[in-house]
Amino acid sequence: MRNSGRKRRRQKNVQITIIVLAVAVAAVLAGGCYLWGQAKKMNRMDSGGKVNTNPSETENHTVEAEGSVYKYNDHLSNYLFMGIDTRDEVSSYESQQDAGQADAVFLVSMDRVTEEIKVLLIPRDTITEIEVFNPSGKSLGTTEDHINIQYAYGDGKEKSCELMETAVSNLLGDIPIQGYCAMNMDGISVITDFVGGVEVTVPDSSLEEVNPDFTEGAVVTLTGDNAEQFVRYRDTEISQSAIVRQERQKVYLQAFLKKAQAMAEDDASFAVDIFNEIQPFTVTNLGNDIFAKLLTASQGKKVETSTIPGEAAKGENFDEYHVDQQQLDRLLLSMFYSKQV
Repeated sequence: MRNSGRKRRRQKNVQITIIVLAVAVAAVLAGGCYLWGQAKKMNRMDSGGKVNTNPSETENHTVEAEGSVYKYNDHLSNYLFMGIDTRDEVSSYESQQDAGQADAVFLVSMDRVTEEIKVLLIPRDTITEIEVFNPSGKSLGTTEDHINIQYAYGDGKEKSCELMETAVSNLLGDIPIQGYCAMNMDGISVITDFVGGVEVTVPDSSLEEVNPDFTEGAVVTLTGDNAEQFVRYRDTEISQSAIVRQERQKVYLQAFLKKAQAMAEDDASFAVDIFNEIQPFTVTNLGNDIFAKLLTASQGKKVETSTIPGEAAKGENFDEYHVDQQQLDRLLLSMFYSKQV
């Protein structure tokens, strides 16, 4: 089943989606109302090989795979971060028409004991099971479609985030998710200017035709005026341009995080102040304590980043990303489980 009535913004050469990396940084430095979610499910490897949840058939959060037993690491806290392709203050949103799409999606997993952080990037065009609703909010059941439009079936606020939380958890074998943070595109210029701009080296030539300042190898200072173009622009006439754009986003994240960490070390009120700036454009159920822990854990350590394994393809109307389930299962075991001796 496909929902042919979903809203798609298709501007030639400028279909720009919110930056996953800016949301990550904002999430590390922002705050809200923290709700600690207790993982109540246990995972197992079913006969088809897919990591799955079935409490009645597992004990002690274990799964069996390839002749070995793996135990879920219950020291992990998993947080979902999203970038939304809308503008204006979140308080003005009222319905599906205002919700937008989660065009940047990733999961941050922190080990509360070792303070090790791992990040799992989920391509916006990932085809997976989502739940669809009519305009009045009545569920029409589930369908296979792009994961980024799951957000559009909510209210642009908590409902949208909860729908995405469920879709992502299902995609990842029912991995528990303890909280979420979503920021819309107006937050990008705000957080960039808040740190006084960031200096980056342009990684490729994908922006040269639209802005000669962004030639490959050029060193550029990003501000609130040009940061959004750097991290969000893509030519929609070119297949899989969203994947190419991720390289610029990674560069931005590294530069921003370095600048933000230095400022946070010198100013104890930094996290609170930046949250006050972006709060109007953010939906989250995470609190200051979580963001502070993420910031502390990221300092001086290498953050391991992975992408959902799969293959990009040209769909009938839009780009698609098809998950390699076997490789994903292996990745889930390595990220969230430990092999039992």
